Amino acid sequence: VEATKSYGAEVCLVEGVYDDAYKKALQLRDEKGYTFIHPFNDEDVIAGQGTIALELMEQIADMDAVLVPVGGGGLISGIAYTLKTLNPRIKVYGVEAKGAPSMKNAIEHGEIETLSNVSTIADGIAVKTPGDLTYEYCSKYVDEIVTVTDDEISAAILALMEQHKLVTEGAGAVPVAAAMFGKVDLKGKKAVCLLSGGNIDVTILSRVIKRGLLMSGRSCQLMIELMDKPGQLKNVSRIIADLGGNVTSVHHERANEGSDVNGCYLRIVLETRNYEHIAEIKKALKDFGFKLLD
Repeated sequence: VEATKSYGAEVCLVEGVYDDAYKKALQLRDEKGYTFIHPFNDEDVIAGQGTIALELMEQIADMDAVLVPVGGGGLISGIAYTLKTLNPRIKVYGVEAKGAPSMKNAIEHGEIETLSNVSTIADGIAVKTPGDLTYEYCSKYVDEIVTVTDDEISAAILALMEQHKLVTEGAGAVPVAAAMFGKVDLKGKKAVCLLSGGNIDVTILSRVIKRGLLMSGRSCQLMIELMDKPGQLKNVSRIIADLGGNVTSVHHERANEGSDVNGCYLRIVLETRNYEHIAEIKKALKDFGFKLLD
């Protein structure tokens, strides 16, 4: 926001998601005579997005599939129309956030619907109502639309940062999330994941990284029930350390109502290598006699 203001633009912040900002934009157009340019439900915008497909054809003419983020549908409409016109063999997959599946629902039900609520970290594609133009394009040219969860999006953002040194926003990472978690069959195929943007706030990014670490088995939280006596924490720490785990947080709680009066609870956050490593640590703790709670 501040960067946009620094270029001399007036920024009007609106509570809610895209649809709320859209209504406010129309209000400002009517009140102040502004020119309104629709972000996705416009033939010229769709045509402009289609130039991305031309670049893809120039660079990777033998591609088998393209995965594209879907919010209102402008980006995928232009890309799908262009690719299917030039090479109908190429599969075009749309990817939406599970918490905002407006286009997927519209195509499955055969009509445009307005979602009562959308909730996702991929705010760039958090759209309640897709466009009527984009709905027609997607119905005709898109092979399939799939959804990904926020946890899967977080894992994709983390993978792009670690493995490719790319910072992407939630909306930009949904194609990679779909590929990573097998939402479409890409085995043996040359596939393109379109990363549509990197506009992510640093504070949100830190939360996404933590979530991504949990999703990839690189971090875990254990709740351990044990006797409230000296040496217990030492034993837990030793077992974890011997297996190569790294404790990043420890919270100790005395017994609660309904539990053993001599017992206590230990909530530990660990850095781990993968899910197999987590399972190994859990087994060692159980073998020692500690009770792990879900």
